[in-house]
Amino acid sequence: MTDLNDANETIAQLKREVAELSGLALATGVILTQLLQSDLKREMNPWKSATKMLDEARSAIESFQPDTAGEREPAMKTRALEALKQYEEQIKSVLPT
Repeated sequence: MTDLNDANETIAQLKREVAELSGLALATGVILTQLLQSDLKREMNPWKSATKMLDEARSAIESFQPDTAGEREPAMKTRALEALKQYEEQIKSVLPT
């Protein structure tokens, strides 16, 4: 019974940690998006600058290899690419075309 209680306690602790990390990621993403939007609005061609920046980020993420990046789970790279798409939509939504 002690093992079951320890397992339940460990699961609850991991859930709290995941929730905290998710909150941290959300706040970081919101701040980053707002900073990039503000910065890109100052560019002569904000759409082109945003596209270039996001394409370079996409290439960097795609170049990560499990042996060199410490990536043990392919979901990390998949989620990073999905997040990049989300940021791209948010960033470009406020830029003049």
